Amino acid sequence: MKRLVRLSRRIEPHSLGFQLLSRSILIMAGLFILIGVFQYFTMQHFLYNKKERAIHNLILSVPSDVWERWQEDRLEKSDHVPAMNSLLSSAQSIALIEYNGNVSEIYVDPHYSLPVPRLPLEEYRSIFESGSLSSGYKVIRDELDNVQMVICQRVGKSDEDQFIIQSIVDLTETRDYQKDMFLFYVIGSILALIVGKLTFSPVLRRTIIPLFRIVTTVERIHSNNLSERLPIKQGTVEVDRLAVAFNGMLERIETSFTAEKEAHKQMRRFIADASHELRTPLTSIHGFLEVLLEGGAEHPDQLRLALVSMYSESERLNKLVGDLLTLARMDRSLEVRLTRGRLGDLIRQLEPHLRMIAGARRIRVDLNEDPCMDFDPDKMKQVLLNLFQNAVQHTDPEKGVILIDLDGDEREIKLTIQDNGVGIKEIHIQHIFERFYRAEPSRARKYGGAGLGLAITKSIIEQHGGRIEVESREEKGALFRVCLPRGGG
Repeated sequence: MKRLVRLSRRIEPHSLGFQLLSRSILIMAGLFILIGVFQYFTMQHFLYNKKERAIHNLILSVPSDVWERWQEDRLEKSDHVPAMNSLLSSAQSIALIEYNGNVSEIYVDPHYSLPVPRLPLEEYRSIFESGSLSSGYKVIRDELDNVQMVICQRVGKSDEDQFIIQSIVDLTETRDYQKDMFLFYVIGSILALIVGKLTFSPVLRRTIIPLFRIVTTVERIHSNNLSERLPIKQGTVEVDRLAVAFNGMLERIETSFTAEKEAHKQMRRFIADASHELRTPLTSIHGFLEVLLEGGAEHPDQLRLALVSMYSESERLNKLVGDLLTLARMDRSLEVRLTRGRLGDLIRQLEPHLRMIAGARRIRVDLNEDPCMDFDPDKMKQVLLNLFQNAVQHTDPEKGVILIDLDGDEREIKLTIQDNGVGIKEIHIQHIFERFYRAEPSRARKYGGAGLGLAITKSIIEQHGGRIEVESREEKGALFRVCLPRGGG
């Protein structure tokens, strides 16, 4: 099965490997064609020039008096002139052209039955003036469509004795040799392409293996398996950069999925806890109403007890609804209205109310530093009341001591609220700022708490750009420290 998958990847027309291989072969084939065409015409020019120079040299190697005597008495033998023998074996015909246009055939190959080709008189006159053809030779076709080369050279000692030796050379063998060489080149190019394909395929597959690894890894990734990561050192710079970028994207996606799961989890818990907290006072009110409807309203003592209890539960319900609305607004990004002021003035303003809430508990207020800063007075008042009421709930009504301290340094202002109550167990400290979390549910329910005060407090402080810290040991009291930037966030 794996072999079939690999084979399908190799021959898949839309796969990267197939496209790279096919395009590389097409480019190589195109280069071979260009080189072949260039080589074909370059070789033709080289062979023609070589033959033309050889014939010219042979013609010039024959003394002019030999040409004259050949024309006059038709010498049958010319063994004393080796160049003449070479010329006769190379040429198809040799003719002597005079200035007036008369043509005398000096030699014609017995196997050549056609008339000796002649050039226009104007070209011969031009040769008398320049000494040879402008291009050195001229390629023509005879009546049988054979390709021939015409080579003309002026000879003679004086202007009156000058004449032109015209040599006709058959190019059939030259062109056949040229075609054979081109055929060998084509066969060699095809073999080179085949060898290139066979050798390039495995190299290409090894090169794109990192991409296949990326594809395989991506196929394994889904919403429940976002921890998978790509190897970032695979030997290819571009693939390594792609792996790093992809891993970064996976990291962000995993973080988003984790945050979303946690948000859904908190939402489900929030809905469950809110439903429970709302159900408890409603159940109590419903029970008292049933008692009254069954005749309790006719007894003044039962009527008063029911009304007082229902009033207490309705207050608790009202506070819970208010806290829920506050949290809902915070989830939509809480707006704080910052104003310039002193946090110490706010504490002094609330001090009588705090002492009333504390009852017999002792309160000590130390305002060591009170600089001007930006904060929302209403929201900070809520923070102070939440933390103070939390301290009151967990301290002894007679022996309780609560310390409110305002201090700071160059960077931030620190508001500390410390008590000598029962403290917080270590297992609860990391959860106390979670919504509806109550370290001691019985105590919280006694004072009407639903576990939302500290969550609201933390949100308000973070909206101010600050943070809240907690220190506590069981039976040693608790300390809450609010740290706010001097600029107010």
